[in-house]
Amino acid sequence: MDQVALMKRKDTKFIIHAKQLPLILQMVQSQYSVLEISGNRLMTYASDYYDTKEHKFYLDHHNKILRRTKIRIRNYVESGLFFLEIKQKDAKGNTVKNRIARAANENTLSSESLQFIEQITNHNLDLIKTLRNSFKRITLVNSALKERVTIDLNLDYNGKILNPDLMIVELKQEKFNRQSPIVAALRKESIYPYSISKYCIGLASIYPKLKQNHFKQKISTITKLTA
Repeated sequence: MDQVALMKRKDTKFIIHAKQLPLILQMVQSQYSVLEISGNRLMTYASDYYDTKEHKFYLDHHNKILRRTKIRIRNYVESGLFFLEIKQKDAKGNTVKNRIARAANENTLSSESLQFIEQITNHNLDLIKTLRNSFKRITLVNSALKERVTIDLNLDYNGKILNPDLMIVELKQEKFNRQSPIVAALRKESIYPYSISKYCIGLASIYPKLKQNHFKQKISTITKLTA
């Protein structure tokens, strides 16, 4: 995994119905290896997201601000690891992720965490915990093209699964390469890139009073896909 860590990268997302996954995996199985930890290939991720009281990070995404930020503490359950992670998008759509290890019992942001956030974002932010998210993930690695593919399922927000038939496929590369085997396989099934944020969709689903005109269409698309 180290050779495809890709802390600065281009992320390309796709949404699929769960029933489409076996065929897609069959088409690309010779080009990817599956990440396995202690005999597990289906990993559990649990995240606490932080935002301002005004939901700045959410609204920046909703309002299509190019430079935007997401902050979370993520538990990589099978590995027993916790990280404070800051994901930032630049004006060209690239993702840069910075992170530091955290203790398992950090339920509120510590002074060290706040200092790290200020160092990375150049802002002294008043943050609150806004969302608890968990999901299962399959990770595929293609060392030849230096890319990873993650497949997320059973997206759970504050204890409720959003849609049991929804899967989010995310391709992580140094720059978008249309020759990627997963892109070719998805295109063959008429599946094309689709911009979606797990954080924003979750927040929009749980808090209907938030501004969400831009996300209503995406939630509708998910519903139609999985009907």
